[in-house]
Amino acid sequence: MALVRFRRDTPAPETPLAVIGDVHGRVDLLDRLFDRLDREVPEAHRVCVGDMIDRGPDSRGVLERVRAQTLALRGNHEQMMLDFLDATGDAVETTGARWLRHGGIQTLASFGILEPAPKSATRDALRRALPTGLESWLHALPDRWQSGNVAVVHAGADPRVPLAQQDPQHLLWGHPACGRFPRPDRVWIVHGHTVVPSPRLQRRVITVDTGAWLSGRLSAVLISAQGVRFLTVDG
Repeated sequence: MALVRFRRDTPAPETPLAVIGDVHGRVDLLDRLFDRLDREVPEAHRVCVGDMIDRGPDSRGVLERVRAQTLALRGNHEQMMLDFLDATGDAVETTGARWLRHGGIQTLASFGILEPAPKSATRDALRRALPTGLESWLHALPDRWQSGNVAVVHAGADPRVPLAQQDPQHLLWGHPACGRFPRPDRVWIVHGHTVVPSPRLQRRVITVDTGAWLSGRLSAVLISAQGVRFLTVDG
């Protein structure tokens, strides 16, 4: 897509920025995207919007690449996995069933764990299979990140509430008013979670989830003093 320039109301991060959409286990696409970013915009600060895991075939590979190479936010899929890992008592069954229903089975398989098994045994097996430090890294993932007047979140934000006061559930699962009303603080929001056929920019909201696990297309938005550019790799 051609570069989009703005004469006013410009998204202005403190440094050039590359925001990567939901990867969902497609480490092959992530590697291709990283290669393109290395060639085309090596100076850009990289941020993943979350939902690195589930549904696709290699969640482990994605987590290892992202952990080593870039900043990441927590998406709702990482949150479901953590809820399962942290669960005790009866909550093990409910959190486990919820996560597995939304793609956790593929994540378990990427760590060499096969269902079916009692959920408590599956939880314990997953914890043993995680590389050293990975669980604490997942717990430490932020749910928002901001540079200049550009804020990156996983799923969207309530336009009527300052970013620092947002309900974390809205950042993880979205808010129906995101993009429908102008933000009084004039902060630009970049998010994933909502699948779109191609990256979208409207009303100071940029959406970058192009459904990599199903469509085979992983996208990023590049924001700099030169404007906004979208980059997509296919596989």
